[in-house]
Amino acid sequence: AVYTNLMTKLNVLDIIKSAKRLNPNIKIVLGGPDVTYNTLDYLKNGADYIVIGEGENTMFELVDFLKGGERELNEISGLAYLDNLGKKVKTKPREKVREIDDLPIPNRDGIDISKYLKAWKDFHGESALNVSTQRGCPYTCKWCSTAVYGQSYRRRSPEKVVAELKEINEKYNPDTIWFVDDVFTVSHKWLDAFAIELERQNVTIKFECITRADRMSTEVIATLKRAGCFRVWIGAESGSQRIVDAMDRRVSVVQVREMIQETRKAGIEAGTFIMLGYPGETEEDINETINHLKI
Repeated sequence: AVYTNLMTKLNVLDIIKSAKRLNPNIKIVLGGPDVTYNTLDYLKNGADYIVIGEGENTMFELVDFLKGGERELNEISGLAYLDNLGKKVKTKPREKVREIDDLPIPNRDGIDISKYLKAWKDFHGESALNVSTQRGCPYTCKWCSTAVYGQSYRRRSPEKVVAELKEINEKYNPDTIWFVDDVFTVSHKWLDAFAIELERQNVTIKFECITRADRMSTEVIATLKRAGCFRVWIGAESGSQRIVDAMDRRVSVVQVREMIQETRKAGIEAGTFIMLGYPGETEEDINETINHLKI
């Protein structure tokens, strides 16, 4: 089973070829955002099954089927595959997990995590582990995890997240935590409760996160710093308001600049994400982005 996105696509195709060479009978299952839009292409390039949407329950039922369970393949929601005639079959959509607090903490002992920590340390100077606190995003940008989670917003309780962080500290002791959520500060109420819970459980972490300028403020920045944030990545995508609007980002480039500057004033590092080559982008738009970054 391999997670697939636009950045990993070519590597995933190589993994499929290598795995099939080692064992032609192995079953390859792909999930992630890119497979939603390119299902048939992946199936034609060696994938046996595509998990569309959230993967836990679909994967569980698929493994049960492959082990000889009673469930029929076409009864498994959120799945795509080729039938005996080579025609794509797509089952009904998988219902989203409503209470993500019910999901178990990831089994980080399932792999040799020390190699991951060492790779981060060697290349970035500090070791890091990823943590997810939420699923979905209420915004409308024309990319990202909406292909998996849709325009939903579901979040684990601060108590559960801090308990996981406490376990990570005790077992692996990474230098930093990377929160992989699309918009970490989307809920100011949750963020306040998270900072309080860290103090209550006496957990100290150094972390970085991703967010949007319109979900930042001087108060939010102060809460992030109090919680242990050392770096924030604020989505800009472009310095051209015309391109930002074409992306349906629903944010002002001026606001992005202001929040980056405010974050740095507070002593938190601030980075941003930029896309070049968006459909319809001109050289003038690119120059606006360059000027945006200089400011």
